[in-house]
Amino acid sequence: MAQTKTATASANSAKNSPRTLEGSVKKTDGRSQVLSSYEAAVRLMQEGKCEKARLSFEKILGNGAGEFTERIRMYIHACEAQTASGQAAFQNNEERYDYAVSLLNEGNYEDAREHFSSILKQDGDADYAYYGLAALASMTGDISGCLVNLSEAIRRNPRNRIQARSDSDFQDMADDPRFTELLYPEV
Repeated sequence: MAQTKTATASANSAKNSPRTLEGSVKKTDGRSQVLSSYEAAVRLMQEGKCEKARLSFEKILGNGAGEFTERIRMYIHACEAQTASGQAAFQNNEERYDYAVSLLNEGNYEDAREHFSSILKQDGDADYAYYGLAALASMTGDISGCLVNLSEAIRRNPRNRIQARSDSDFQDMADDPRFTELLYPEV
């Protein structure tokens, strides 16, 4: 009789919680839902479906994007710039920078480099373009290029030092003493 109750209890608990081949269904939290939607929108953008991507990004923002808010806004601007003429056309260097960062995040390193360099040709004082080149160099393993460009970005705007301290794009540089000295000169 005790075995029957156990079997019945197991059957009842199985009815109460959905099951999969792997076991019970995993509950998703809000962050993973945002991440999933974010990744889907980025894929749309990569496929050249910028209008659909923009709408997806805006929907994510409307539902609360959390830590992805700034990147999503950047992607929205890039989508708007892309769809404005069917080809990337920028009203100013800040829009070009946003687009270059989106290319960088997608792994289109050479295209991103071209846009950062184009900004510097138009405005040699654009500290943010040097910062972008530094992030690109870090992500591609160019330690020397990273240090040179980040030094220049910090020289032109000391706030870049603070930004770089918490920027995950520089995580591969964290063990380099020259990088540490650049970010923490007072230590």
